[in-house]
Amino acid sequence: MSVEYKDYYKLLGVSKTAGQEEISKAFKKLARKHHPDLNPNDPEAEKKFKEFNEAYEVLKDPEKRKLYDSLGPNWQHGQNFQRPSGFEGGGYSFNGQQFDAGAFSDFFETIFGGAGGGRTRYERGGNFSDLGGGFGGFGGFGGGGGYAPGPTRGSDANATLELTLEEAYKGGAKAITLQEQAIGPDGSPRLGTKTLNVNIPAGVREGGKIRLSGQGNPGRAGGKAGDLYLKVKILPHALFKLEEGNVILDLPLAPWEAALGAKVRVPTLDGAVEMHIPAGSSSGRKLRLSGKGLGGQGKRGDQLVRLMVQVPAGVTDAQRELWEQLAAASTDFSPRSF
Repeated sequence: MSVEYKDYYKLLGVSKTAGQEEISKAFKKLARKHHPDLNPNDPEAEKKFKEFNEAYEVLKDPEKRKLYDSLGPNWQHGQNFQRPSGFEGGGYSFNGQQFDAGAFSDFFETIFGGAGGGRTRYERGGNFSDLGGGFGGFGGFGGGGGYAPGPTRGSDANATLELTLEEAYKGGAKAITLQEQAIGPDGSPRLGTKTLNVNIPAGVREGGKIRLSGQGNPGRAGGKAGDLYLKVKILPHALFKLEEGNVILDLPLAPWEAALGAKVRVPTLDGAVEMHIPAGSSSGRKLRLSGKGLGGQGKRGDQLVRLMVQVPAGVTDAQRELWEQLAAASTDFSPRSF
């Protein structure tokens, strides 16, 4: 039985020597023209779109393209090739040229590699029709002498997990709902939702990743599903700011608290604590509460309390008189050194 060899260059309307930019432009032009959404009344649009996408997936990748070109010197003429009478010697004959079976298998592993870079294993037995049309014009080699796809692990998936600063600090269980593309009863792709319970590590930082095993894209031919990676994004907070693992709090102080010292209740992610403000503290000074930031055990950041001295917007006559007395008595102090 013979099978027709598809000419991917001809499909995209480019020459065999075309560069990557030319191939990319040709594909985008054809994809826009034949996209099924833009041609709802053309039953052939989806088929053409899939063929263009199939061709581009091979020709855009230098390694896949090299292996594709190595199938034979007359591929550009649509030359048929025959299944050899046997597999003795581990070789296959294509258009008069001999190819090592391992190299032939590598070609299909590269072409049909799992989404996300996984490689598909092919075993003897079965035929190419098992591939579900993944390589266009290949039918079956028949007679049990072809290759059948083995189980392939699904690709990993990524999503963003938004957390409040308190959730990131304390950790714990959290239910999240994600959108995913699923196959409907009619075989067409559609958007669905799924809810997952996530165990958030206490102290997880911005950009940290949480791995959910087996929650990624499904595998092929009974292969295991990939993993889902949740990238942490910490939402803005009304009181606190983040500097890597440290939590920053601006603490307003009255002038006399800064000058004379005071005990002030300070909010933290663990609840309010009482902090001693040393006498003579200037605005901008930072005090440290150890271990009140983000990070894992032994690597926790701190909470930095930045003192911000505030003055009254308006004063009474009596207050003004007291300020003037303070100024007159402070002749040995100057806030400026220039």
